[in-house]
Amino acid sequence: MKARESGMPEEAMWNGLFNVENILKTMGINNKIKNIVDFGCGYGTFTIPIAERIHGRVYALDIEPEMVKTTERKTEEKGLGNIEVMLRDFISSGSGLEDGSVDYVMLFNILHLDNPMNLLKEAYRILKKGGKLGIIHWNYDPTTPRGPSMNIRPKPEQVIKLVTSSRFNYPRKYDLKPYHYGIFAVKT
Repeated sequence: MKARESGMPEEAMWNGLFNVENILKTMGINNKIKNIVDFGCGYGTFTIPIAERIHGRVYALDIEPEMVKTTERKTEEKGLGNIEVMLRDFISSGSGLEDGSVDYVMLFNILHLDNPMNLLKEAYRILKKGGKLGIIHWNYDPTTPRGPSMNIRPKPEQVIKLVTSSRFNYPRKYDLKPYHYGIFAVKT
């Protein structure tokens, strides 16, 4: 099941919307993380730099065969052996990963789906105790050059409420200029 309004723009435009290094640094993705999941890996915009940064595995999941192929191609071009790219309907079927098996879950630009609680529950299930949850989403601002329509775009306060309702603790909000905000939380 695809998230609402989940179509991807052309890759060059997409990549121009993020300061990837700043986002990864701000969201605490560093070499202390062993295993990480990228739900909705898309073009591998975050997957590839993360794999170059961590010492464990990156599980990159997407429902779109073209996105999976693109991320696999980039993985091979970079000679990265720590990425497992999976074509998977994780919204309907979950991640397929074991309980408590990962250190960090990324939910980047995806919580505008119909029932975000299901994805947050899956994130909680697969995270180890002390594991981290990183969320980024489009600012609640109609002038952003991309993003879901305003009627389904979550506000930071809504995301924090969802996160705490999903048993995550210590949520912190970050400004990820120019177009995004971040929410970071911990499974305790």
